[in-house]
Formats: sequence, C-alpha cells, structure tokens
Amino acid sequence: MFSSPSSPGGAAIVAFGEYQPSQVVTNADLEKRVETTDEWIRSRVGIKERRIAGPEDTVAGMAVAAGGKALAASGLSPQDIDLVIVATCTPQDQIPNTAATVAARLGVPAPGAFDLNAACAGFCYALGVASDMVRAGSSRNALVIGSEKLSDWVDWDDRGTCVIFADGAGAAIVSASEEQGVGPVVWGSSGDRADKIYLRDHRYLYQEGQAVFRWTTTELYKVALEALERAGVQPSELTAFVPHQANLRIVESIAKKLGAPQALVARDIVTAGNTSSASIPLALSRMIGRGELPSGSTVLTLGFGAGLVYAAQVIRIP
Repeated sequence: MFSSPSSPGGAAIVAFGEYQPSQVVTNADLEKRVETTDEWIRSRVGIKERRIAGPEDTVAGMAVAAGGKALAASGLSPQDIDLVIVATCTPQDQIPNTAATVAARLGVPAPGAFDLNAACAGFCYALGVASDMVRAGSSRNALVIGSEKLSDWVDWDDRGTCVIFADGAGAAIVSASEEQGVGPVVWGSSGDRADKIYLRDHRYLYQEGQAVFRWTTTELYKVALEALERAGVQPSELTAFVPHQANLRIVESIAKKLGAPQALVARDIVTAGNTSSASIPLALSRMIGRGELPSGSTVLTLGFGAGLVYAAQVIRIP
C-alpha cells in the first residue's frame, strides 16, 4: 500500500471568482434578429438577458479573469498553485490546451495543466477530479475554471438556440484540508442519447429541446439525491441547490423533487443565460458576493449537458 504523507486526507474549496462580459443582450434585442418575443423566451427558458463576449473576450482571457479573482480571494500566491484544470467545450484552439496558457498568464509556474470537456457538466467533473487529486496527494492547491464562449458556436438566426446560450467564466480553488469540503462526485452518461445535443454541420450548436427537457426533469433528481446520500447530507440540511443553469423550468422542476423547500435555488440563468461549464461556479460566486451563501453553507451542485453526461456533488462554502 502506498502512503501519501503530503495530503491531510481532505479537500475543500477555499475561494471562488467569476467573470462576465460587459455586453448585455436583452430579449428585446433578439426580437430584432429572429422571430421571437420576450414573453416566448421567458415562458420557455426563463431568460430575460444574457452576457455576450466581444472580440477581446477569449475563453482563455475570461478564464484568466475568473481565476485571478479566485486566486486573490484565496490569499494564495500563483506559486502555491500546482494544478490548473479548465473545463470548456468551446476552446479557441484544440492545441495548445487552454489551461497551460491560463496558468502562464496568471504567473503559475509549471503546474499540471489540462482541459476537460464534459460540456455543461464540466465544472462538476473538474471539481471531482481536482478534489480526488488533492486528497490523494497529487496536488496541494488546484485552480478549477469553467470558461465558455458559446456565442462563437451559435447560429444567431436560429431562435431555438440563440435565445439560450451566453458567455462567461467561473473559478474555484481546491486546497488540501483536514476536513472534506467536497463530497463524492456522482457522475455518469447516457451516450445512447448523445445525438440530442450536437454541432450541426460541425459549426452550430443544436439540441432537441423537448427530449433534453424530458431527460433532465425525469432522471436527474435521482443523481442529485444520490450525491446527498453519499455525502451523508439530508435534503433538510441543504442551504442551497445550484444546478447547471440550462433552463429555469428545468432548474425549478428538479429542485421541487429534492424535497428541500428551505434551500435557496440558484436562478442565475435569468440574467446570465446558459453558460455551460461556467454556469455553476459563476452562479456560486455571484450568490456569495450578494451575501446569500455565508461561510459553511452546504450546497448541492448538479451539472448536465451534451453527451449526455451528468455529475453532482455536495460542497461547503468557504
């Protein structure tokens, strides 16, 4: 049996950070482009506005901005970080990976660095990987970032997708801890339904909305409940539920089935849109900034998206 004297056996999130582009695109703006209305968009996906990146906003650049805020909030220096994971399904380039570029721009010297593509579940996947690496002693302080520029992959004449997707980044730092602040990740996939969300003509995001809606609202609450069970947390003990911000109707449907009426439910999608792997850390960071999640809060996260893949875990707020 190998020993791991460098690890105290636990991993916890010590800080969050976020970045949103400055350009706000409202439903009224989209009414001028496609056949839609504010009422149609709100009734189906719950969004009233979203942030869209400008030419100067790259996936790496947004990741640097969010990661830099998390680093500053943690009190750690760039030299303390030994692992950088960027969860993204919209990298500017396949090679080189985004994580190494982000690390260099943040001044992190020679960390382990890789990208992870689990679409909208990417942050939960990356958080699970980072937590396990820290607990095993492979890493001491890991920077985990979800960053997406979905606007580059949207057909702006397709009202079924252009009203949903948006851009942004969210980050967290996971550090070795005497206590476990990141619960076991419960993850999986439904690859037989991978054709429900894909790139049309290898260029534009497309999804079969009704099929995805049925899958998420009938199956994923079971994953969330299993994550609670494996973490030893009762629904009544939850401070908040922060799922991927895919669709407000999906968010509220899953939340209702959890049996945790006291839990605050993230509804960041209303003003941020669907930012894929960035949505969970972005929502968490904004909720903390508004004072809605005090230190020590118990939060259930749930990511899901193209693949179809999913992941959930319970975390403690730093």
